[in-house]
Amino acid sequence: MVHTHDHSICIENAVEEAERICAERGSRFTDLRRRILTMIWQGHKAVKAYDLLDQLATEGGSAKPPTVYRALDFLMEEGLVHKIESLNAYVGCPHPGSDHVSQFLICDECETVEEVTSPALTKAVTGAAAAQSFSIKGQTLELHGMCENCRKGKKAA
Repeated sequence: MVHTHDHSICIENAVEEAERICAERGSRFTDLRRRILTMIWQGHKAVKAYDLLDQLATEGGSAKPPTVYRALDFLMEEGLVHKIESLNAYVGCPHPGSDHVSQFLICDECETVEEVTSPALTKAVTGAAAAQSFSIKGQTLELHGMCENCRKGKKAA
C-alpha cells in the first residue's frame, strides 16, 4: 500500500469518471456532491462525514449534517464511494461503473485503505452462503492489519 503519488491525479480521474457516469445515468452531479467526492479522494484514508462537514465549514460552506449524508448516500448509490463500516467512514471507489464486490485492506497504523477485488474470495463467500441457503444482499469484507510501509517502519525502529 504505497501511496507516494500526486493525489490531484486521483481526484481529477475520480471527478471525470463521476461526471461521465452521472451523465450516462441522468443523475445530477451537483457542486456539493463534486466537492465531497473531491475531499474523499484527497488521500487514501477513509473520511468521516463530520470531517467533511468541518472541512466544508473552513471553506466557508454552510452545509448541515443531513445535506452531507444525502450527498454521501448519492455517491454510494452511484458506486462512486464505499462506506467502511468498521470506521464509519468513506473512501473513493477506484473503479466505479464496474460491477464488483470489494474487499478492503485497512492499515490500523497509518489508516490507509486500499480496495481490492478477489473473484476467488467472492466465489468462496457466495458458495458458502448458497450451501446454507442464504441469499446475500450485500457483501463487503474489511481486513484490518498493517501495510507494508508501516511494517517496514516498525522493523527499522
